[in-house]
Amino acid sequence: MANEDDDRPRQAKAHEIGQDLSMLSVEELTSRIALLHSEIERIEQAVAKKRASRDAAASIFKS
Repeated sequence: MANEDDDRPRQAKAHEIGQDLSMLSVEELTSRIALLHSEIERIEQAVAKKRASRDAAASIFKS
């Protein structure tokens, strides 16, 4: 028996690393660049937050 979700169209990923870009328009490529820039910023913020937590913990244990 087939699952009801099998009939639904699968949502394409916004971007996949290493994906063939030859069939995308300039507008689509520009959109993906903006998406990736915002994702990089989000990741950099997460890294900064984790570093701050790690540094705060390290300063407690050094005392």
